[in-house]
Amino acid sequence: MTARADRRPVDVNALIGPYPYRYVPHPDPEVLVRVLEREGLRGAWVGHLPSAFWRDPIPGNQALFTALEPFRATLHPAPVVRPDWPRWEEELRACVDRGAAAIRAYPPQWGMPTHDANLHRLANACGEAGIPLLFTVRFEDLRQRGNLDVAGDLDPATVRGVVRAARDARVVVTAAGREFVEFVHWGLTPEERARVWWDISWIWGPPDDHLAHLFRTVGSERFVYGTHWPMRLTQNPRANLDLLPDDLANAKLADVDEIARR
Repeated sequence: MTARADRRPVDVNALIGPYPYRYVPHPDPEVLVRVLEREGLRGAWVGHLPSAFWRDPIPGNQALFTALEPFRATLHPAPVVRPDWPRWEEELRACVDRGAAAIRAYPPQWGMPTHDANLHRLANACGEAGIPLLFTVRFEDLRQRGNLDVAGDLDPATVRGVVRAARDARVVVTAAGREFVEFVHWGLTPEERARVWWDISWIWGPPDDHLAHLFRTVGSERFVYGTHWPMRLTQNPRANLDLLPDDLANAKLADVDEIARR
């Protein structure tokens, strides 16, 4: 079976490295490879968790590429580019040249306002480079969040503004709940919606059935597989898909290869 014929899901939302606000067990690439195999996943877009909280993410990108090098057939780097940082354009080009699957951005952790022009420039640059831009709504919910973590969740208006400002950008949003998805999706034109995808790591299944509701209203083709490992249980998205009602039994997620194609 060729890689292109392998239709097992790709996890677009996996991370390696320690979390600054609590202990996270085994956030290591060699463990992630075993987790993916256990869950029947083809591979993962992998970010470097500490980089979300560093002022300068460039050393984290180097650490990410180095850590993933022995596993590049399965683990695909999703490095960070901070567009208010000196020479960020060079870092973006370097990440693309090294085979990044996507570029991660963390506006709340960087203190960026909702309609930050730097973020729009990054989105346009990613669109020109043909690489998806990936946002993370949250790392933990309020019940778990430590007192030192004061960044807050990503503002849905930030995502909507980026999609409107960067007409060639392909945007993947991870760790969003139903309300976030609906606020952004229904505030965009059909053409704009076609450039946004959502991972299912934070969308509830039964008894709330938010995933089923969104599949019926937004469409399953707007969603991709994501686990948010190691912050969340990797079994959650699989269980929620297995528990979809009968009328959605054949619902298909988006083709990650098409999203990532340059």
